[in-house]
Amino acid sequence: MSRIPALDPLHATGPTAQLFTAVKSKLGMVPNLMRTFGHSPAVLQGYLGFSGALATGTLGGKVGEQIALAVSETNTCDYCLATHSLLGQGAGLSPAAITDARLAGASDPKTDALLKFAAVVVESRGLVSDAALVAVRAAGATDAEIVETVAHVALTILTNYTNHVAQTVVDFPRAAALPVAV
Repeated sequence: MSRIPALDPLHATGPTAQLFTAVKSKLGMVPNLMRTFGHSPAVLQGYLGFSGALATGTLGGKVGEQIALAVSETNTCDYCLATHSLLGQGAGLSPAAITDARLAGASDPKTDALLKFAAVVVESRGLVSDAALVAVRAAGATDAEIVETVAHVALTILTNYTNHVAQTVVDFPRAAALPVAV
């Protein structure tokens, strides 16, 4: 059971109701995380604006989903793993690519470096070494891509931590279990 109840869109009023309508028109539903964010229209609007802006960035939706998967796995967020596994499929990621992304890896060398960098950003709480920047740049990442990677990490941490605090009920198909290492 959720510790912060998801608002019922049918009973939402004012700015929250307007934002829920926009989310529903785009997704066909108002996911529980958005319903939880709805307690603060400022947070919901901020999340929607930030995620919308990043969707137009240089990294693109596919890499954005891969970063969200890597960060969500690092932070053990079941809600976001479910959400981004589904969204990742919609962005063209295969099941194997989704698994790889959760493990901060990708077949494309530059994307692989960006995912590894994202994991280091999370694990180091942003206090990355010079070597981490050298490695991601050596793979061809631009400063714009590095900054956008940090932004995707921050956005995903917002959702991960909100889900941890609220214990948001997962309303997407659960993410597949990772293969057991032998």
